Amino acid sequence: MPDYRASFDAVIAFSNGGDLTVHGFRVDLPGPDTPKSEIAALFVASLGLLMTDTAELTNVRIFAEPHKGTRGGPSDRSRQDPSSDRAIHNPRSHQGAHNPGKVVELNHLPQEGGTYLEAPYGDLLAIPLSRTVDLPAVVVRVVGAERPAIDVGSLAAFDVRDHAVLLHTGVREGHCLTPAAAGWLVEHGVALVGTDADGLDDGAHEERPARQVLLGAGVPVVDRLTGLDSLPPTGARFTAAPPRLMGVGRVPVRAYARLPA
Repeated sequence: MPDYRASFDAVIAFSNGGDLTVHGFRVDLPGPDTPKSEIAALFVASLGLLMTDTAELTNVRIFAEPHKGTRGGPSDRSRQDPSSDRAIHNPRSHQGAHNPGKVVELNHLPQEGGTYLEAPYGDLLAIPLSRTVDLPAVVVRVVGAERPAIDVGSLAAFDVRDHAVLLHTGVREGHCLTPAAAGWLVEHGVALVGTDADGLDDGAHEERPARQVLLGAGVPVVDRLTGLDSLPPTGARFTAAPPRLMGVGRVPVRAYARLPA
C-alpha cells in the first residue's frame, strides 16, 4: 500500500491580524482521497500555527510518495503515542511565568453565577472519570481575535487526543466554536471541552450545534471557567469531576488545574 503526499500553495490569515503565503508546500496524507479541508488542517498542524483564521489552498496535487514524517500527520509517532501529553509546539517556553505544581481554581463562585458541566446524553452517571479527572490540558487562546468563530484552524496545531481543550476567549459571549471545529475535536479524540464564555454557541440563537456535536459524541462540556490566563498553553492537568447523579444533565462543578512541575 503506497503512501501519499500533497503539494499545494496556501494563504493563511490569522485571527489577530497578519497573513502567511507559501508555495509548493508538502505534507503527508492518510490516503489519496484526503479532502482539501483536512490537507489544510495538516498544513496548520505541521507548522504549529496558532490563531489561524482561514487557510486557503490552491494548486493542490496528490501523489504517491513515501511519508517524510510531517508533524501531526499520519506517520508522526509522537502524536500517536497515548502516553505523550505534549502538544506540537513546545510548552516549556511558556512555563517560566507560572508557578510549577500550583493548583489553580478555575471556577466562579456561586454568587458569581457558578461554573457548570453538562453531561452527554443528559446523565452525569454515564461520565467516566477518565473524561473529567486529571486530564492533560490544552489552552486555546483566542483573546483579541478579530473574527468571532473558533474554527479548525485555531485547533489544528494541538494534539487534543484524550485532552481537555479549554477555550480562552476573554469574553462572556461572542467567540463561538463552529460545528466543523467541534467535529474535528471529536474526530481527534478530545476528552472534554471547556470555555470561559457562557457557552460554546451563539447565545442569540436557540440552536447549539457545536455543543450538540460534542455531547452527541460523549464529550462533556464545561462552561464559564475562569483563570485560564494563569495556565500555560500545554502541560497543566485539568479536573472538573461532577457528582454521580442519575438522570441529571447539568450541574455546578468545581474546576481546577495543576500547573506543570
